[in-house]
Amino acid sequence: MVTNVQFLVFESPAAACREVAGEIAALIRSRDLIGRRAVLGLATGSTPIPLYRELIRLHREEGLSFRNVTTFNLDEYLGLERNHPESYWSFMHRNLFDHVDIDPACVNLPSGTVSQEEILRHCRDYEDAIREAGGIDYQILGIGRTGHIGFNEPGTPMDARTQKIHLDPITRSDAAPAFGGIDKVPTEAITMGCGTILEARRIALLAWGSKKASIVRQAIQGPITDEVSASFLQTHADATFFLDNDAASKICD
Repeated sequence: MVTNVQFLVFESPAAACREVAGEIAALIRSRDLIGRRAVLGLATGSTPIPLYRELIRLHREEGLSFRNVTTFNLDEYLGLERNHPESYWSFMHRNLFDHVDIDPACVNLPSGTVSQEEILRHCRDYEDAIREAGGIDYQILGIGRTGHIGFNEPGTPMDARTQKIHLDPITRSDAAPAFGGIDKVPTEAITMGCGTILEARRIALLAWGSKKASIVRQAIQGPITDEVSASFLQTHADATFFLDNDAASKICD
């Protein structure tokens, strides 16, 4: 089956992440040369951890500076304080921000503690902040077993903006071990919408392992549908799936 989506297959997640980190480093350095900030869209979960480790290595060993970088994370669980160990604020600081020279004022994540009455305004403010930063230059994505990017669960339209979303039971089940039981997993989150994500100039979706093989194939070679929000990447001019052998194993020639 033919697909218009670019995908690259690597022997290991580490090898794929070296490629992605190299692209990010080149972007940051090119922006430094012209006195502009690089704007990165970042993801959480186990998938991007090897990427963040490689970026930390580039900072420590090859002098890659994050002083002129602004970041926007995709999402955050509603109901979690920043210091909760499973909040994405904690995740990002633990796995990247605490190890590089980024300005804390240039780190942006949705709030997990905004009140229900303030969510709409908070989401609009997040959209405004992305626009004021000049838009996202390079967006990192993972893919959930429901095909979600960010927390855009099945049924989320392609033009959705940053919003509150109810988490799919599969998504909550996948998160349950980290939380110590599904009853402790939040039921809602704030996420960038598909429309927001698709406005990024460059998108890299990372996927590892055989458990992601079926949904990766659907996203790359299946119909463009709101039942698999990652399939929307088929419409993007500069999106690439970075896969290990197992994640790519069900893609048809």
